[in-house]
Amino acid sequence: MGFRQRLDEIKSGFTSDFWIANTLELFERFAFYGSTAVLTMFLARKVGLVNEAATLAGLFSGVIFLLPILAGVIVDKYGFKKTLLACFLIFTLGYFLIGLAGMPVGQDILMNIGRKNYILIVLLITAVGGSLIKPCIVGTVAQTSKPNVKALGFSIYYTLGNIGGAIGPLLAFQIREGLGIEFVLVMSSITSFFLFIAAWIFFKEPIPKEVIMQRTFGKVFNDMVLVFGNLRFISFLVIFSGFWIMFWQIYYLLPFYSTDVLLYNNFEFLTTVDAIAIIFLTVPVAELVKRLRPITAMTWGFIFASISWIIIGTIPTVTAAVVGVALFALGESTQAPRFYEYVSTLAPKNQLGTFMGFAFLPVAIGSFAAGPIADWLRTSYLTTNPSLMWFIVAGIGVVSTLLMILYNVFIAPKERS
Repeated sequence: MGFRQRLDEIKSGFTSDFWIANTLELFERFAFYGSTAVLTMFLARKVGLVNEAATLAGLFSGVIFLLPILAGVIVDKYGFKKTLLACFLIFTLGYFLIGLAGMPVGQDILMNIGRKNYILIVLLITAVGGSLIKPCIVGTVAQTSKPNVKALGFSIYYTLGNIGGAIGPLLAFQIREGLGIEFVLVMSSITSFFLFIAAWIFFKEPIPKEVIMQRTFGKVFNDMVLVFGNLRFISFLVIFSGFWIMFWQIYYLLPFYSTDVLLYNNFEFLTTVDAIAIIFLTVPVAELVKRLRPITAMTWGFIFASISWIIIGTIPTVTAAVVGVALFALGESTQAPRFYEYVSTLAPKNQLGTFMGFAFLPVAIGSFAAGPIADWLRTSYLTTNPSLMWFIVAGIGVVSTLLMILYNVFIAPKERS
């Protein structure tokens, strides 16, 4: 097929709603990662929840990545557009209420409800809204891409999400320096409001190409029983969550290390290195590792990710931190393309769709676990032995890598490894 023919095929392969949905995803990720870059620091230094800031942030992100299992039922019942509008409306309210905790006008509310109680409530409200967007955008990408360009469509979706993840922290830095850290959350709220308006005006409900079975909460519950009853499958996902425990430290622990140990106050620049590196590394690294067995590629991804924290812990400089986070991104780029491929081989062949719907659980589990771990490391070692913090994080990666290899040798079926 010639280049021009392929280009024409790509142009005709996506509907306008595909591009609208991905544009919404770009700015939603910008709002999410902009606020996530400062959230733990905001909760600890501005709201005063010093000992539990990362735990609360981990709960927030964990719920966002956990609830899409249930959110798909809402999408099926009310459609993509109504669900998107609800998501952006909840985001608009939720981000503002989080930022309110750092403003003088919000202090009476905090005093009456309690700081932790207030933050817990508004974080959960915002997370519920955030959980709605993933099935909406992913579903729209699937519905608005022709089969011959569907893989490219998901690549575009993934890339634009990372571009948003790179831009968000950079703009968060500008707003934090110019207006104050609480206004980063206000920025996310305003962005979400404009996304609500844009979705209302421009987004049209995609027309399904085929009849899709409507999900119900009962069906989801039955699926959960089926999936969680498969110990081989769930064990692998739990082991793999070790990678995401390491990943979330970029947002939960690294900002404090940057400001308190490296004396580098522009911590948002460090958090954005991962997303920027991912944008440039994903395609070439995927090409390099495509001939490796999935378990081999994932193992190398874990090794790179683990070494990244050793570099950061051994050399206490900003340059080493940048190199370390970039190396972590290399590990992420190495394992990410092969993870879903490997998970698909562990799922029963006649239940592939059901099991793949739970494949993102490691991200949620990793966030839930990373928060308390970050709080423990920060309060125990940040001022006394910061290098040990990162060696412990690296140790999580090493242990997870060994468990994954042992899993593949002794538990995973050989013909599917």
